[in-house]
Amino acid sequence: MKIEMLIASHKQYEMPTDNKIYLPIFVGSALHKDIPKNFQSDATGDNISLENPHFNELTATYWAWKNSDASIVGLNHYRRYFVLKKSFRKDFSNLLNEQQILNLLAKGDVVLPSKRKYYIETIESHYIHSHDAEELKALKKVFSSFSESYQRALQTVLDSTSAHMFNMFIMKRDTFNQYCSWLFPTLRTIEKNLDFDKLMGNEKRALGFIAEILMDVWVIANDKQVVECPVQFMESNHWPKKILIFLMNKFTGQKRQFNTHIK
Repeated sequence: MKIEMLIASHKQYEMPTDNKIYLPIFVGSALHKDIPKNFQSDATGDNISLENPHFNELTATYWAWKNSDASIVGLNHYRRYFVLKKSFRKDFSNLLNEQQILNLLAKGDVVLPSKRKYYIETIESHYIHSHDAEELKALKKVFSSFSESYQRALQTVLDSTSAHMFNMFIMKRDTFNQYCSWLFPTLRTIEKNLDFDKLMGNEKRALGFIAEILMDVWVIANDKQVVECPVQFMESNHWPKKILIFLMNKFTGQKRQFNTHIK
């Protein structure tokens, strides 16, 4: 059973070299002249590499859906990795190995990062305080024509005070195909309801942000069993700054962001 754990990155960065199941993939390769030799390009085969400014790390997910022959597919970020237990050592020594991945998937359908908890606001209010409100309006408009199960799932996620973030996952091929077959057509429909000329700066990446919400929506609507797994950050979390920005956004109406996504 072939396992492929993609590591999405938009720049040269230190990567694990002694673990054959991990594959560095350069997202937005079609927009760059020189791709590091140790990276898989996301611009080969059927791909959406040119659309990386809107889709973020999802160009790697799409590439794997259309081009990978792995039986199990996972997505990590260049500075975030699934681990069984977090460590103070910010290296690759505790990355998941093949058997650990199989053990996790034996417990459920989808492995996702441990939920991020917001405590004092819902996912909906947090999104509105952090992003352009038009993005959420477009999402709700599209879902108004979806089945009741999907509409209920969306409301459940928006009303929650926690969510699985980062668009990171591990899935068996059949489940992965189901997810992608729903996710990307849904994002295309949402895309048609967004005016990217009016979205400023970081908000050009709206489809990637919306996809973080859609993961939990899809899981709930399809009764998928989730197995949560810790995520190891390879750089400083900058928690004081993140908390300050979070509070400023909530209580002042500003929309400052701390950039934690793949470009």
